[in-house]
Amino acid sequence: MSKAYPSNLTHAQYELISDMIPEPKRGGRPREVDIWEVLNAIFYVLVEGVRWRSLPGDFPPWQTVYTYFRDWRKDGTWLNIHDSLRDWTRIDIERHRSPSEAIIDSQSVKTAAMVHEGVGYDAGKKIKGRKRFLTVDTLGLVLRVLVTAANAGERSGGKKVLKRVKQSKKQVSRLTTIWVDGGFDGEPFMQWVMNFCR
Repeated sequence: MSKAYPSNLTHAQYELISDMIPEPKRGGRPREVDIWEVLNAIFYVLVEGVRWRSLPGDFPPWQTVYTYFRDWRKDGTWLNIHDSLRDWTRIDIERHRSPSEAIIDSQSVKTAAMVHEGVGYDAGKKIKGRKRFLTVDTLGLVLRVLVTAANAGERSGGKKVLKRVKQSKKQVSRLTTIWVDGGFDGEPFMQWVMNFCR
């Protein structure tokens, strides 16, 4: 059992998402690790910003924790947990589960030293690094994120992140309005967005 770190899930929080954690694969070895501890270790890495290898020894082995993190990213478990929590948050404040409006924005950020993959130069912001495209509902809850090289254009990145939103049908079943700033301006993009919302 790990110590009571500030990043640990409470019992109630764990119960809320535990049904979304995949069962062990059939025919394999029985699961010996406590999934609550695995989740606490993953959140410790995310909150504290440490390397996987720097996990404190009272958590499960870092290789085990990282394998669960990677597998759940690949099989969509994290996305399912995220989308469910967002939906529950909207319902809890008496909003429809599916938003009718969304907002797109982007931000260019410098990359750390020695990072060369997916890096570009944003001439407008004079930044060498990556660009984050973010789509949120009007409450600020994230729909989807896209990370590109910083030289990606606003309109092309905007289309790509909206396509990610559209991949989840329940997210866009009511989506009719997309808010953007001047960087996304242009008649072809606006027409594309109008067709997207139909």
